[in-house]
Amino acid sequence: MSIGLSIIALYAAVMARKKQAPKDLTGIRQRGSTYQVRVSAGLDPVTGRQLVLSGSADTEDAAIVIRDRLRQQVRDNTAARTNITLGYLLDEWLSGHQVEETTRDSYRLLINGFIRPALGPTPLAQLCRQGPRPFEQLYAELRVCRRRCHGRAFVEHRTPRPHDCDERCAEHVCKPLAISSIRQCHAVLSGALSAAKRWGWITVNPLEAAQRPRIPQPQPDPPSAGEAAKIANAAWAQDADWGTFVWLTFVTGARRGELVALAWEHVDLVSGLLSIRRNLVRRNGTTILKDTKTHQMRVIKLDQDTITILSQHKARAEQRCADLGTTLDDGAYVFSYAPDHRRHCDPDAITHRYAKMTADLGIDTHLHALRHYSATELLAGGVDLRTVAGRLGHAGGGATTLKVYAAWVAGADTKAADLIASRLPRPPSR
Repeated sequence: MSIGLSIIALYAAVMARKKQAPKDLTGIRQRGSTYQVRVSAGLDPVTGRQLVLSGSADTEDAAIVIRDRLRQQVRDNTAARTNITLGYLLDEWLSGHQVEETTRDSYRLLINGFIRPALGPTPLAQLCRQGPRPFEQLYAELRVCRRRCHGRAFVEHRTPRPHDCDERCAEHVCKPLAISSIRQCHAVLSGALSAAKRWGWITVNPLEAAQRPRIPQPQPDPPSAGEAAKIANAAWAQDADWGTFVWLTFVTGARRGELVALAWEHVDLVSGLLSIRRNLVRRNGTTILKDTKTHQMRVIKLDQDTITILSQHKARAEQRCADLGTTLDDGAYVFSYAPDHRRHCDPDAITHRYAKMTADLGIDTHLHALRHYSATELLAGGVDLRTVAGRLGHAGGGATTLKVYAAWVAGADTKAADLIASRLPRPPSR
């Protein structure tokens, strides 16, 4: 009886061991005291090489868990599909991105100056695993210091070439990057990572959950009516051509580059219409003519005083051309330093001249503030929002104008309310 029970117990133990399936250790190998995990994820669409997901663990069971998780990522199509870095992606995206060359140059400055030094060498797979944290951390650092100095002291040299330091080489002082520039960095990263997802390089865009910095409420600071009068008088006192430029900036609210790019073919003195068709900007040290900022042509109605001032300005230009034995054609620039008006003014020189003039007057302002002056005066005078937006060349049918000049729109609305109330009869006194 005892022999029979022993045989039965031995048989049960053997069958129990047979029921325990051996561990599947495919893709796992032991190296020293650790277990390395490697899972194939297909071919890299960029390099064409085999893409391998890897990990390591201290125990065999932990390695199996990691392997199963990596396999699940491959099955769910959530694993990064390439080993390229963010820097490589940015170069590929920027080379084919359909924007104007001036915009491309500004993107390149943001990439090389702020994005690439921080995240350029990081593989896309790592960024996808980390999520939005690396990007939000970069934005936080840039809000403190554009050089991301992390509190270290160093000398900012005027040039990377060997040189003798002078007063232009100084100890680093933290200067935060403007919020608008940080938001542009976010836009560049968003465009590049969206393209990577569209191309099949990644399956998850880690930037979709990131919070971009909030842009502060615009605070336009136009000159007061008294300051505007001083500025106009000072401009006329310098010379008639300069006075005409400042006057036209006041009354049209046009951008600096739009007025510098203005040709006489864009001015209809008979109908009193000014066509803003192009903009002059600087790129790589040279000036180029391009579309307006919103890529839309607009026509501005001129008042009689402005028509008279422009007519006198044109007469002076025609006389200068006649002195040279030539004529002023329609393609000549309205504002020019050349006697024949065949060469446009330098936009930076105009900004510097205006800054010097206002500094001599003791007025703390800048040329773009004249655009704010035009907008605020129109709104304060009761001109409707869409008309003001049209004169300024704002896109969005007045949304941009409302956002920038909300305080003045509110003031105009108060005036409208008082106007309506003043025309209605009051209740009878009791």
